[in-house]
Amino acid sequence: MNHHKSSLGRISFVLILVLLQHSQCLPRLDPLVDTNVGLIRGLRADDGNYSKFLGIPYAQVNPDNPFGEPRPQPKFEEIFEAYDETAVCPQMYWWTGEIDGNPNCLQLNIFVPDTANSNNRLPVMVWIYGGAFERGEFSTKLYGPRYLIKHDVIIVTINYRVGPYGFMCLDTPEIPGNQGLKDQHLGIQWVKDNIEAFGGDANQITLFGLSAGGHSIDLHLLSQKEVVYNKVIMQSGSSLAATVLYEPDRLAHIKLAQHLGFQTTDTDEAISFLAKSDSKLVVAATRDLGIVFKPCIENNFEGVEPFLNSSWIHAATPKVRSMPVLTGYNEHELAGTHFNKDVEYFKDLTIISNYMKRLFNFDEEELQEMSDSIAHFYFGDEPISSDVKMPLIYLDSDFTYIHPIQRSIQKYIEARARNVYYYVFSYLGGRNSILANDGDENTVCCAAHSDDAPYIFEMINKPPPTAHDEVVIERMTTMWTNFAKYGDPTPQTTELLPVKWEPVTKQTYNYMNIGSELSMGRRPAHDRMAFWDLFYKLNGNKHKI
Repeated sequence: MNHHKSSLGRISFVLILVLLQHSQCLPRLDPLVDTNVGLIRGLRADDGNYSKFLGIPYAQVNPDNPFGEPRPQPKFEEIFEAYDETAVCPQMYWWTGEIDGNPNCLQLNIFVPDTANSNNRLPVMVWIYGGAFERGEFSTKLYGPRYLIKHDVIIVTINYRVGPYGFMCLDTPEIPGNQGLKDQHLGIQWVKDNIEAFGGDANQITLFGLSAGGHSIDLHLLSQKEVVYNKVIMQSGSSLAATVLYEPDRLAHIKLAQHLGFQTTDTDEAISFLAKSDSKLVVAATRDLGIVFKPCIENNFEGVEPFLNSSWIHAATPKVRSMPVLTGYNEHELAGTHFNKDVEYFKDLTIISNYMKRLFNFDEEELQEMSDSIAHFYFGDEPISSDVKMPLIYLDSDFTYIHPIQRSIQKYIEARARNVYYYVFSYLGGRNSILANDGDENTVCCAAHSDDAPYIFEMINKPPPTAHDEVVIERMTTMWTNFAKYGDPTPQTTELLPVKWEPVTKQTYNYMNIGSELSMGRRPAHDRMAFWDLFYKLNGNKHKI
């Protein structure tokens, strides 16, 4: 009897959609779904044939310790009205400096095409946002799903904690580290457990993410947690990226408490004080002190299941056996950091030695030798100045993103991933960041970090797409959703996708160049990657983390 009742409840969503599609005289009815956690009511979209369920809580934060492990969300006793996506985890917006958010932010959005039902279960794509593990949100203002949803996939976006609330890493079982990654895991598990009620296929879940979102996905592949997804897409993402690799400050809680006026050296006292403090003040103190919170290697504690408890650089094998992987980068990732800077910016720039000091155990002589060899490879005998702006962009992009991604690809191949699809995004269009910010086509040098995102999502801060932008949007969303459906971005060639995307092999690093047109190539930036291959072969044993 209970099974019969559950079956009836689960088709209520479909029945309501049918009524909406075929009756013009009935009043508007919002979709109601019977999930494993209770009834959830959503909204009809006003920009397409889909429904949206906004701000569904998937986990809870302990109010006595908002820096600690997430807790499962209890079942809903009444209908949950999924109408509001305004929850933001505590953070500082980099473009305004404004600080906002609340730790009670563990929510997700679900966007469901009208074609989804129990007889036509659709693949599911779960988006994990970027933001350097310091910022980010699941809002449709930033990640509007319309471009993707028309390809008959369900889109899910997940909020997770960032900064001190998500990545404080201490020598204590209450705050062992990687809480933001554990948030993500609980969110993905929630999708696995409940998405069939929305017409989704729980056995066709693709994780996709950009930058810190992509780094996170790679860390999920290396974690102790159960794999509850089937495919992965990492855009400018690798656990080996320089933006991930920081040694944790295990006294951060003491420093934050003292900065906010509470003088203590006791861990419990400091955490209790910070838990009661306004989250905006905690984020502001993090900024003032320059403390960096990132994923970390957790210490082992009895009764605490770690997310990562060993170095993911030296030994870890990604759990990708028989799993399709799609990964890649933007052609000049860190152009936005260096391109539009004046002459003064380049004076006394110590980018090379800063990276070497932070990531390697070099003595002073080795540090100078390594820094000189890197500078000579990229700049010849020229000092760092605006005259070598493009080589500087190559250097920073290669070290921070591109070579780490290539090293990760090697790990996927060794771990026997089903197929690894590699891309370089090089398109210069109206939604690229440098063009959009400067408004002068003459200043556009390249496709910079995050420039691929507005060709997958609608974004409120981007101009309307041009006719050619629309073609690129259609190409990218078709390839991304093909991958979610079939594990292959080009299962067949078409007028839109005239080039077959060949996967990487042990012998050949095939890649798809996504520019104004599509084209296949081999071993992108080969000479530069060969330099870093040799560098790590000689110095990898000196890596700190």
